[in-house]
Amino acid sequence: MLDITYIRHNPQDVIQRLNKRGHDYSATVHKVLELDKAKRALQSELDSLFAKQNVISKDTGQLYKEGKIDEAEAKKQQSLDIKAKSKQIQENLIAIETEINEMLFHLPNALHDSVKAGKSEADNEYLYSKGDVNALHHKNTPHWDISEALDLIDFEAGATIAGSGFAVFKHHGAKLQRALVDYFLDFNTARGYTEYIPPFVVHSESATGTGQLPDKDNQMYHIEKDDLYLIPTAEVPLTNIYRQRILKESELPIKLTGHSPCFRREAGSYGKDVKALNRLHQFEKVEIVQITLPDLSYDALDEMVKHVEDLLLSLELPFRVLRLCGGDTGFASAITYDFEVYSAGQKRWLEVSSVSNFESFQSKRMQLRYKSENKKIKNCHTLNGSSLALPRIYAALLENNYQNKAVTLPLSLQPYYKGEQIK
Repeated sequence: MLDITYIRHNPQDVIQRLNKRGHDYSATVHKVLELDKAKRALQSELDSLFAKQNVISKDTGQLYKEGKIDEAEAKKQQSLDIKAKSKQIQENLIAIETEINEMLFHLPNALHDSVKAGKSEADNEYLYSKGDVNALHHKNTPHWDISEALDLIDFEAGATIAGSGFAVFKHHGAKLQRALVDYFLDFNTARGYTEYIPPFVVHSESATGTGQLPDKDNQMYHIEKDDLYLIPTAEVPLTNIYRQRILKESELPIKLTGHSPCFRREAGSYGKDVKALNRLHQFEKVEIVQITLPDLSYDALDEMVKHVEDLLLSLELPFRVLRLCGGDTGFASAITYDFEVYSAGQKRWLEVSSVSNFESFQSKRMQLRYKSENKKIKNCHTLNGSSLALPRIYAALLENNYQNKAVTLPLSLQPYYKGEQIK
């Protein structure tokens, strides 16, 4: 959630950074400021009434002591009139505060200065790539054919059990999935992240805290009877571990990692780009989260980008890094870097990780704060990244390493799979 004080003092800066998302937010920002001005005027009037009531109360007591009953009763009536007026102002204040908060909850995060304006992924900014894509150009077998040949994944069984967009991993296919999860977690914990196993469902307060609600309401699976949501990513429960907490400055940064299934309705997704593992309603992902001091969050972002880069290099997968434009950056993010691996069988790039800095957007919604050394209470900054999303990593590993009816695994993964090849 954006900070109302910052909006009040920097309205044009906020509007300019919001508008890079490809939509004009000026009317909403000005409406928020108008309501904020009305709220502060009411609060000032209320404070004056309270001060006046205190004076009248003292005068009333003194008049009673002096035996001036009629004057005391008149003062008492004035006090009752002020009390009634104060009650009405307080009700109006609550209504205005509710309206302001509702508008702020629906406003996305203001983008970092380095994020370019744009409307869609076509406007994303290419930064750099690593790995030899040319060496893979002779490989043309897509992962769904490899999977069928090696009997790794049963997409038909997944559809029979739950419908399209679900898969059953079996035998060596399930073993590879487990090896990837274990490797990613070990890679993360070796870099200072503490491993967690969080709940895989959250209530609406948690989903609102990290910004999935109200923005992604129609993309989340909702259990109506219990009013719970299946998580779209482990970021949601991991970050909410510290919701409504005041941390000590010495506790920061906090670094968390966790593996979870992820559930996404992916409404409106059709065509060849979502075939097989390219897009599933349920998939596995390992996440990294950091909670930091505000002035260190961009150092943490650079560290997390390097972390994902090192992980992909260890898997020997060609990849490229993009900085998302305003229109493609997520609702809660101030800046996002996407990692895409090259898919030899499909001759295209597949997104496998997003690394984002949310600055104080999530922490304000969650009331996640810290006490500084000078005893002031301030909002933390939060960041998260995929480390990594498994389906497209899995697809690229199969497609890029398939030869002579076998998939040769990268050296880093072989101890976890307990073998060199899948055949």
